[in-house]
Amino acid sequence: MTRVHMKDLPAENISFTDFKLIGFYSLGEWRPFLFIPFFLMFLLSITANSILIYLIKSQKSLHSPMYVLIGVMAVLDLILPVFFVPNMLLSFLFNWSGISLTVCLIQMFGIHFVGAFQSTLLLWMALDRYFAICKPLYYHKYMEIGNFLKFVFLPLIRNGFLIVIMVSLAGKLSFCRNTIDHCLCEHMALVQLACGDISVNNIVGLLSAFLIPTADFILITVSYVVIFTSVFRSGKAHLKAINTCITHIIVMTLSLTSALIAFLSYRIRNNVSPSNRIFMSIIYILFPSCFNPIIYGWRTKEIRQTFQKFIKNGKVLPFLNK
Repeated sequence: MTRVHMKDLPAENISFTDFKLIGFYSLGEWRPFLFIPFFLMFLLSITANSILIYLIKSQKSLHSPMYVLIGVMAVLDLILPVFFVPNMLLSFLFNWSGISLTVCLIQMFGIHFVGAFQSTLLLWMALDRYFAICKPLYYHKYMEIGNFLKFVFLPLIRNGFLIVIMVSLAGKLSFCRNTIDHCLCEHMALVQLACGDISVNNIVGLLSAFLIPTADFILITVSYVVIFTSVFRSGKAHLKAINTCITHIIVMTLSLTSALIAFLSYRIRNNVSPSNRIFMSIIYILFPSCFNPIIYGWRTKEIRQTFQKFIKNGKVLPFLNK
């Protein structure tokens, strides 16, 4: 039963603390069938990222900074779906839709913080390629853990600060409605249920979007422009390094395109049906987690060869059966 806090009973002082996630309810009897594609995507994400982490961890030749960063990306891709997919799958099967405000805010923080971490990690990958191609003599010096941490702390502090403010402001709102038209606690989906003015929440949300993924994208673009300019001017054969850059760009484009589509779907609500908007929002989170490890595994020669070697030796199959 929905729990409500009341003060002197006026409607404007009612604030719901329990909510219902009603994403895809318009599909009616077809809604349970959504379990199948989303479960398969979740299974693909867990399996592919686990294999990639295992390969990088077990193979000493893959312990260089570039592969360690790819491994960290796989860890994030493994963690992110866990925040919402199991609950969403249970909702599809058993019509479990209830969620408390506290759990909703925790889910929101986890999704947005890990998503911001992924954006920043793409920036670190760009810096790794910049040092490897443009400053090869100083690469190991810059990528030593002590020096590299200098590039890590400020973005992480920025991400944490903005996400904490965004989630905290959402948690302080009073909610007149308790049905979230989504399958997860996305920031705007919850904030739109508030009774009063949400302009501050909108501004903080836009500010977070500009200062995290947009700022990272600008810095990443500058890095790759400098890298490609340096390569073409010098005429050096950096085919391997350039191939890795292209792989990073594919992953970055995939992530940013899906994020942009999901972001715009809330700003052009009249032209996008609720089910399509929810679908795009889920795909923005889940799709990169499924296909990032496949892209890195297929396009990165060393990882691909390591995987093929482990398959021939029968070492990956025992790992999957654990």
